[in-house]
Amino acid sequence: MSNTKQQGFTLIELVMVIVILGILAATALPKFVDLSSDARAAALSGVVGALNSANQVNYASRSANAAKGSPVANCTDGAALLVGAALPTGFTITAAAIAAGATASCTVTDPKGSTGTFSLTGIA
Repeated sequence: MSNTKQQGFTLIELVMVIVILGILAATALPKFVDLSSDARAAALSGVVGALNSANQVNYASRSANAAKGSPVANCTDGAALLVGAALPTGFTITAAAIAAGATASCTVTDPKGSTGTFSLTGIA
């Protein structure tokens, strides 16, 4: 007679662990899938915020000294106000004329077609 101890897990125990992991994965997956749309919305919001800030800095600089800043006569001029003078890849600004001294509401579109608005003040 030999005394041998059984070691390891039974098949039932392993199946139960796999089932529990499957349930946990099924409940967590929708939260991770939704992160991509949140990231796109945050990117659009960041671009809109950068354009609004660039407009304010440009208008103040150009008002104080006409040799500084950039002239703005169209919504598309907003991209030139950003560092690097360009929008992130895939973003576009809808063209619209802006009179000097007037503030216009301009539209920026992300690569997936979502839109955001920013203010741009015309200045010669």
